[in-house]
Amino acid sequence: MKIEQQKELISGFKHLELLANQVVEGFISGMHKSPFHGFSAEFAEHKIYNSGESTKNIDWKLFAKTDRLYSKRYEEETNLRCHLIIDNSSSMYYPKLENDQPFYKNKIGFSVLASAVLMNLLKKQRDAVGLSIFSDKYDYYAPEKGSDRHHRMLLNILEELLEKPKQTKTTDTITYLHQIAEKIHRRSMIVLFTDMFQNQDKEKLFNALQHLKHNKHKVVVFHVYDKATEIQFDFDNSPRKFIDLESGEELNLFAENIKTLYEEKVESYFKEIAMTCMQNKIKYVPVSVDDSFEKILTTYLVEKQMFG
Repeated sequence: MKIEQQKELISGFKHLELLANQVVEGFISGMHKSPFHGFSAEFAEHKIYNSGESTKNIDWKLFAKTDRLYSKRYEEETNLRCHLIIDNSSSMYYPKLENDQPFYKNKIGFSVLASAVLMNLLKKQRDAVGLSIFSDKYDYYAPEKGSDRHHRMLLNILEELLEKPKQTKTTDTITYLHQIAEKIHRRSMIVLFTDMFQNQDKEKLFNALQHLKHNKHKVVVFHVYDKATEIQFDFDNSPRKFIDLESGEELNLFAENIKTLYEEKVESYFKEIAMTCMQNKIKYVPVSVDDSFEKILTTYLVEKQMFG
């Protein structure tokens, strides 16, 4: 089943964990023989249990049938550490949701659900996950762990993120990316969800992203945006007031008068980001809130294979 169809099915759910599980299960069921070793938590075969080994993988059902101890041998046992980072500035709460729209149709909601989806997959693969949230301050930090209790705590934090009232919050991406880089000591995959909107020096921003790689981490940047309005500038030609969600600055104009120039500037900006990320060996993936989560999951699995 396609992820788009899954999103139709899950739109009635409220619980983030259920939503994430629906997306991941739909993705798995849509794959045939997975090219990603270790993707499934299903074991490939059994091996005879040797005294002194951990007992956690003993197949007790098989023991009841055969009276012999066997351990499940998984396709790939990994100790991947993944740290998720979410930009929680006010611009991430765009676009404003209508009453009948699911929460993941704006940038923060999409990023929260995408993070929960990756957490679900990491849990299936027995990998450790950590979380950082920042805006104009370092809102939250949790180191990478793999326990069920830790997983539940992070889901609760993500749910709270959706429930908190929106405030005018600027972005201090550079400061907090440097702080996050200093906190992550063991080699990890670092996944950042941001709309890349900040009134800061772009060179300093990429220096901060480069800092995330200082311990041989793999860095993946999901550049989250609303395609219709932020890329295509799809507004009618009525006079409109545009308001900066972070600074409150207002601008009155006719969209048609600047549409062409706006599109050129945005295209140039995206190309510059993509080129700089490529030069710094940072995986850059632009994603619209209308995209399926398949792109998120596929990117993660490919990058995990390359991470090794």
